[in-house]
Amino acid sequence: MADPTHDQQAAAFLEAYNPEAFDRPSVAIDVAILTAAEGAMQALVSQRTEHPELGRWALPGGFVGIDETLEQAVRRTLTNKVGARLAEAAPQQLYTFAALDRDPRMRVISVAHYVLLPPDDFDAVAASNSRLLKATLDVPWDGLEGTDINAHGPDGPIELAFDHAAILGVSIARLRGRLDYTADAFELLPPSFTLRALQQVYEIVLGRSVNKDSFRRSAARRVTATGAREPTPGHRPARLYRRADKS
Repeated sequence: MADPTHDQQAAAFLEAYNPEAFDRPSVAIDVAILTAAEGAMQALVSQRTEHPELGRWALPGGFVGIDETLEQAVRRTLTNKVGARLAEAAPQQLYTFAALDRDPRMRVISVAHYVLLPPDDFDAVAASNSRLLKATLDVPWDGLEGTDINAHGPDGPIELAFDHAAILGVSIARLRGRLDYTADAFELLPPSFTLRALQQVYEIVLGRSVNKDSFRRSAARRVTATGAREPTPGHRPARLYRRADKS
């Protein structure tokens, strides 16, 4: 049974509480939109047109509204800054970036997310928004312990804004650690694919080659043959597969 005295005390406390008594940081979201293509990981970025970080390239992001959930803020940002083609995307929460000096304007804590797309979908999103650049990522470290990455546009290296090089670095590390026990690798492929294409995704994400025979033995537990083949000029048509848990 509720204690009316307790309820009255709680109501009195909240009525007297001063939310201005403590400094409050702003909360933002940033979204790494990624694919694996042309031998490298790629991300979508846009060039900042105002200070701070004017002229540098940034991941899609923005501040979380006072009446928004994180998920709503991510969805709004993707719709407004990327486009309707990502309406069905499934962003995954990545990490919270909270360095004291990550934004020169004020204390901003960013809850980063990432979205994985097959190359054709990634290219279609990029083509639908003239402000977006497909940046090729150079990961200068092995394994799961790296930090920042380098990014290149069609004309050479580009400078990333704020701590977005670190966000992309953490995204790559997360992908590397999750490949064998999640569906992340398959999110970077169309619904049907060859085993060679799946191996290429692994090699791009990991940043190294993998043994073909051992990879295929491992992959056999996670894929199912579709019964169709992909025509390959000059070669025997390659079998097409899908995720084993997908109908």
